[in-house]
Amino acid sequence: MDLDVDRRALAVVAAGGVLGALARYGIGVAWPHAPAEFPWATWSINVSGCFLIGVLYTLLARFRGGYRLTRLFLGTGVLGGFTTFSTAEVDVQRGAPVVYLAATIVGALLAVWAGSTLVSAAWKRS
Repeated sequence: MDLDVDRRALAVVAAGGVLGALARYGIGVAWPHAPAEFPWATWSINVSGCFLIGVLYTLLARFRGGYRLTRLFLGTGVLGGFTTFSTAEVDVQRGAPVVYLAATIVGALLAVWAGSTLVSAAWKRS
């Protein structure tokens, strides 16, 4: 099976993913929590990342053209590497309250909506 791989796309996603994952790791190290405590670092990372995804995709939707690699680098790569449901799941398995899962889902959805709404409102004013 011959897969036609866009090497530029693969490179920008990989580079962005490394940056996002390193940022997530750094925040986790700087803001640790005990197994039974609420994982504020992971929650903050996921919610802020969702806000930024809402901002990014709303901005990129306003422009047509050569932003495919920008979207892949920042959205799929950096923010995809920064936010992660798997880390949230590990935190829950370690004893954080199940309420955390609900808080993450609700917080993430509200953050995407807020980021998108903020950009749309700012765009209308300009």
